[in-house]
Amino acid sequence: MNMKFLRKLPIPQQIKARYPVSEQDAAVKAARDEELKNIFSGKSDKFILVIGPCSADSREPVLDYISRLKKVQEDVKDKILIVPRIYTNKPRTTGDGYKGMLHQPNPDETPDMLKGIVAIRDLHMAALHDYGFSCADEMLYPDNHRYLSDLLSYVAIGARSVENQQHRLTASGLDIPVGMKNPTSGDLSIMMNSIT
Repeated sequence: MNMKFLRKLPIPQQIKARYPVSEQDAAVKAARDEELKNIFSGKSDKFILVIGPCSADSREPVLDYISRLKKVQEDVKDKILIVPRIYTNKPRTTGDGYKGMLHQPNPDETPDMLKGIVAIRDLHMAALHDYGFSCADEMLYPDNHRYLSDLLSYVAIGARSVENQQHRLTASGLDIPVGMKNPTSGDLSIMMNSIT
């Protein structure tokens, strides 16, 4: 397979300028980030629940799910902070198959990463604006985190990436919680090495 240049992708600052987060939504994210920080640091005795499907592949079902989580969050807000998973990248063990909204926002169409970047930003913006949820996403590609850095409150490093130096370096520079999965081998020492 040969690579073919199609177009340059806009840099994250350009995408953020085209699709900006409102001041009100930024304040909601900041408040949730602070609450997460307080829970992780022990200043709050709440629990954190990062919950949701392993792959977000369609906007409407994801937002329907998040609307239901919003009702649950209201019921448990004194004890639990819910962080919905909107995992827009789909790591593949063999490289075959659907790779997620980032690559292919419409599974029935040809992959288009620019459309994908816009689609995943739009999805995370809707979760924040319409439901008050700053969410979690998997950092499959460290360079792409900056397209969503003003929207996410939690990032996960997946099983296939936890040993990768670039993922570890990027994670160490983030000011939000980063979860490290155990690797596909199941060897927990590798996962532990990623946080030391």
